[in-house]
Amino acid sequence: MDPITLMLLSSGVQAGGSLLGGLGAKSAADLNAFSVETEKKMSEAEAAQRNNDRMEAYRSNLSANIASFASQGRDVGADRSVSAFLDKQKEIAVSDTARSDFMAMMQGMQLTQKASAIRREGQASLVAGVTDAFTTMVGAKYRYDKVKMPKG
Repeated sequence: MDPITLMLLSSGVQAGGSLLGGLGAKSAADLNAFSVETEKKMSEAEAAQRNNDRMEAYRSNLSANIASFASQGRDVGADRSVSAFLDKQKEIAVSDTARSDFMAMMQGMQLTQKASAIRREGQASLVAGVTDAFTTMVGAKYRYDKVKMPKG
């Protein structure tokens, strides 16, 4: 094989490697971003379950408290201290779920940003691979023309 053909072949292989490297990095980034988005959905489901659990605990405690007050002969509807206690318990449960929702929202936003950053990195790697492949081939063409140019 003559040196010029070998030079062009090696440049083509190098360009192909750069292109495949960029494509591979983008595919890996897309897969990682998908994984982060799946993590976000799981986090949202966990937050919803935490809220359900908290509200179920509130309802259970409410029933137990009403039964306890009734057994003491206190009228839940008429006794202001009992009513205030139950209202405070409701306020705490609502506050707990609101805080949980806020934390879940913040985590969701963080995971969305993370997935976007991963995708941008993959896109940048692809662009870098394509650019490197292009410049390799332009350089090979320049070297080929320089070697093949008749001297005169």
